[in-house]
Amino acid sequence: MNHTTALFLLAAKQAEIKALQQLSTSCLLVTSISELVHQLQRERGISNIFLASGCELFALQRQQQLLQSVQAEQQLRTALNKQYLQGAEPCHSSRLLSGISLALQGVDHLAGLREQIQLQKITPLQATEAYSRLIAAWLAVVLESADLACDAGITRFLVALFNLLQTKEYAGQERAWGAMGLASGQLTTELAERLLLLQQAQQHSCAVFLEFATTEQQQQWHQLEHATAAKQLRQLRTMIQQLSGTAAPVPAVSDLWYQFATERMDEMHLLQAGLTAQLQQLTSATVEAAQQKLKQHQHKLTELSELTELPASSGLTLLIDPSMPGLYGASVAPAGQTEPTVQAPSRSFYQLLSEQAQHIRQMHTELTDARRAIDEQKLIDRAKLLLMQYKKLTEEQAYRQLQQSAMKQQCRIVDVADAVVKALKPVNTSP
Repeated sequence: MNHTTALFLLAAKQAEIKALQQLSTSCLLVTSISELVHQLQRERGISNIFLASGCELFALQRQQQLLQSVQAEQQLRTALNKQYLQGAEPCHSSRLLSGISLALQGVDHLAGLREQIQLQKITPLQATEAYSRLIAAWLAVVLESADLACDAGITRFLVALFNLLQTKEYAGQERAWGAMGLASGQLTTELAERLLLLQQAQQHSCAVFLEFATTEQQQQWHQLEHATAAKQLRQLRTMIQQLSGTAAPVPAVSDLWYQFATERMDEMHLLQAGLTAQLQQLTSATVEAAQQKLKQHQHKLTELSELTELPASSGLTLLIDPSMPGLYGASVAPAGQTEPTVQAPSRSFYQLLSEQAQHIRQMHTELTDARRAIDEQKLIDRAKLLLMQYKKLTEEQAYRQLQQSAMKQQCRIVDVADAVVKALKPVNTSP
């Protein structure tokens, strides 16, 4: 056993532990982001009713909600500063840091948005759009954090969390559009179509969430969808589709719509809180398991170092291990050739090396599977940007076009997005 080789084995495990510790901290930040997103969603809904009623409704609730939103913001800012500006280890992801700075820039201007709402210098639709853009920026940070995760199990949890948050955000936008339409009496066919597309978007994100969720989380979701709020909301959805094209205000129904939609979102938040708590437990357990494995390696290497060193040729090594990749075409040993006699100490050291290499390969394979959903989401986002750039569409119009094309072709939205990305080239705006 070569001492330097042994040091590299330990260094590999130590590097894995350091990456897991950084991932653990990132998961805590994701928890803080998800809480801020929840508070912003509540603030958006309350502000919407506040504006639509001419400041007569939800005035007190809005002031109370602003305090909760500010508290969640401060907690997130403190965590971000500690991790990325004051931390001992620098972050090497420019995309993640860029996403954080973009989202924080939006938060920096929240005070101005809130003042406009207080003075009624902004419409409910404009306020809803502003909050939605900010929430989308923070969800992009969660997605990027999931993409940087180095453990398959944790990545699956992060993918599940992102899609649950995305489902909840589409539900929040559906709540806003439905409340505005019912309160104003403008139940246009366009509004009905918008609500239908938001429901389909929820179904898409929910399907990905359920794919990566645990059995317990799947059961909780099914219970949520069979709860009273979800059942009542489905009935109101049907009513809106039936009233499509009418122009009669139904404020009482608007209140019921807002109530049931909010109850359903609050139930999603409970599921979200449980998921983030389990995520933190998983990251702690994963780091602890890796540290325990490092101790086992150190103990084994100490035992081996105390034994008489064997000649290199007497033990199994990379040079004679037929299970390792090597000469192309030489996949089997010559007939009659058997594995050389291997003495335990030398085999034990090589076994440590090969087990670590196999561990890394297995993590890569599992990560590739877990990141599939992340890659698909980024592909959809890329297609939206291209449609916005090439066809001068808004983000909503671009996503609607992707959805409608998927419905027409009876395929997944990611398949349509892939075709769009391949067909369209970014517009060259350089001189």
